[in-house]
Amino acid sequence: MHPPDGIQADPPGRAGGRDGGWDGGWDVSGGSAGGGGRIWLVAGTGEGPALARRLLARGWRLKVSLVSRSAALAYGAHPRQELAVGAIGGDDGPEAGVAAELADAGRREAPYTWVIDATHPFATRISAALARGCSARTQPLLRLLRPDLGAGGAQPLEDLAGLGRLCRPGERLLLAIGARRLAEAVSVSPGVLHHARLLPQGEALATALAAGLPPQRLAPLRPGGDGRIERALCRHWQIDTVLCRRSGGANEARWHRICADLGLRLLLLERPGEPARVEALPLEALLARLGDSGQDG
Repeated sequence: MHPPDGIQADPPGRAGGRDGGWDGGWDVSGGSAGGGGRIWLVAGTGEGPALARRLLARGWRLKVSLVSRSAALAYGAHPRQELAVGAIGGDDGPEAGVAAELADAGRREAPYTWVIDATHPFATRISAALARGCSARTQPLLRLLRPDLGAGGAQPLEDLAGLGRLCRPGERLLLAIGARRLAEAVSVSPGVLHHARLLPQGEALATALAAGLPPQRLAPLRPGGDGRIERALCRHWQIDTVLCRRSGGANEARWHRICADLGLRLLLLERPGEPARVEALPLEALLARLGDSGQDG
């Protein structure tokens, strides 16, 4: 399988990306040009691309770590930006991957001025690994804090374990919580007619089918746009209730609008707490904390 245009596959056996710490990933190199401070940005396709553009405009050199090749396409090319794609640490896990990345940067005398964790609020394992790894090496770390959109007319759900108490038998429930916890959601709400919107990835589909969801109740699609497809799905499936994550991003905001427009009940799965002893800041405050490249943090 060949990588997309402009993305280069690493030689076999190397940790993905020239800087290491990524197992079998894809690499777009461009971060070697120019001087100034250097940032390791661990992100996705939510706030990541816009944040990267603003950091580049301030003179920073970036290494951006992403999970998927499709996510890399949202960032484009820049002479001071390097994209490394793959699961941090591969089979060794994110803790080992973070440690290897920071150690390698130190060995090459190209340490990071900052590490920025701009991952999804529910990506708790990588956030915890970044917090522990950076603390162990006294590496400055900032966490991008997504806004709280407020509950509005939605009903907060502290934990999936309580889902069954909020649903009645025969209720048509659309799960928009990603694939990882689908089986748990299904098991704690017996008697409910479960439907799911999930990413169009083989692993996600396999997880949903293993959880007992029939193919006709699965919608593999990427969130985005104005929500017309999601609205059509809710009408087609005659959905009563939607469960989504209280992530503070565009996806949550979209479900607020859709449920309000269609008169559906919205359940919000509360986000996990932020890692302890990590400075978490909203976007503008984070940019002010960083300043321009070359300034002291």
